[in-house]
Amino acid sequence: MKDNVQEEQEHESQTMKKWTKIRGENAWTMFKVMAEFVDGFEVLNNIGPCVSIFGSARTKPGTFYYELATKVASRLTEEGFGVITGGGPGIMEAGNKGAWMKEGTSVGLNIELPFETSHNPYIAPALNLKHRYFFVRKVMFVKYAQGFIVMPGGFGTLDELFEVLTLVQTKTITQVPIVLIGKEFWEGLRNWIVEVMLEKHHNIHAGDLDLFYITDDADDAVRYISDFYARSKDGLTPNFDL
Repeated sequence: MKDNVQEEQEHESQTMKKWTKIRGENAWTMFKVMAEFVDGFEVLNNIGPCVSIFGSARTKPGTFYYELATKVASRLTEEGFGVITGGGPGIMEAGNKGAWMKEGTSVGLNIELPFETSHNPYIAPALNLKHRYFFVRKVMFVKYAQGFIVMPGGFGTLDELFEVLTLVQTKTITQVPIVLIGKEFWEGLRNWIVEVMLEKHHNIHAGDLDLFYITDDADDAVRYISDFYARSKDGLTPNFDL
């Protein structure tokens, strides 16, 4: 007579989901990932202090936020920072263009996507990296950035923003200035964070609201980053702990 444990094990074996097929080439994925990390580290180790700029690929040239992103990137270059973007169109193009206009360091971390087939023309050829894996690209965005400018964008922009906020909140990386540009875009999100995450559900601390700064002004954004390091005891150091 079967005991309860045996019956439970047989039941689990009957209902457990199984892979349809294990592809042999998956075993080589780790080597592709390692190669992508090595390529990125070798190129970016020597670029100097940079600020990563996030934002929508759908923002068109001539629009308000495109031109604002261009101005922010130019001002960052004037302050001695390089600019890192995702290498594509929209806000990414604007960020690279602003750095290029001032002959500054202009880095593009491209990702292979079916609907984005080419990089923008404002990236230094030697600093134009191609990525297959989003998570490797994220490491490059964060490891070599001493600050972050976040323009209006979609799911990808929010993903990048909350990735950085989580790393800073959990002290996985040293604290860096995070500036959200566009009050009309970001204030609603901040209000939700305060009213729902903080006050209703108590899922964050009040001090976590100080991890980011919202502004509409390019000069104010750059000043915030510069002032952050003027007050910092650690100075400009890469996030080598990643």
